[in-house]
Amino acid sequence: MTFFCFAAAFGCGSLMFSYWLGLLAGKNIQKTGDGNPGAFNLWNAAGYRLGLLGILLDFMKGYLPVLFLIHSTARENPYFVLLLFAPILGHAFSPFLKFRGGKSIAVTFGVWSAATGFEVSFVYAVILAILAILARLIAHGRPPSSEADGFMVVFGLLLTGGYLYLKEFPLLYFQLWGMNLALFLVLNRVKLFRLYKTFSDEWREKQI
Repeated sequence: MTFFCFAAAFGCGSLMFSYWLGLLAGKNIQKTGDGNPGAFNLWNAAGYRLGLLGILLDFMKGYLPVLFLIHSTARENPYFVLLLFAPILGHAFSPFLKFRGGKSIAVTFGVWSAATGFEVSFVYAVILAILAILARLIAHGRPPSSEADGFMVVFGLLLTGGYLYLKEFPLLYFQLWGMNLALFLVLNRVKLFRLYKTFSDEWREKQI
């Protein structure tokens, strides 16, 4: 039963709606922008209408399976947290794209919305919005770079962990948060390294 539930949730998360919508619009989003086959790259490549549809579908493929799991007997499974994490993992390593999926942002919002009644996903969204505003102020109104976006996604989720701590969420949610954060670090490792390299080089130039 555990394997079946995990496979079903993983399979649901692995459905690459944004990539397929891009193909229908004549756009291979793996070859545009940052190459991410997710909804936000679809927005940039094919416009806001398809982008919004992609975001909704990616959100729902995290929301619906987790909502089902929470209201089923699977909640008593000792590996329940892995079942909750499965849709996020499925999007990141989709077998439909040779296990090269997206950054799992929209599906993460779907999973946390179902798991916490939208509470934690709303907090994460607010944190990301604040970070985006600060990034624009620092960049004097220019949109943040792809590397900065990756940093905000990771750092925003890290700060969200503080909210979980302050609100005294059960251990299950900290386990889900830890796996989610670890995955985001892996998926954004190149962007984070580039950002570190940029700041490191600038700091060295100032020292000279």
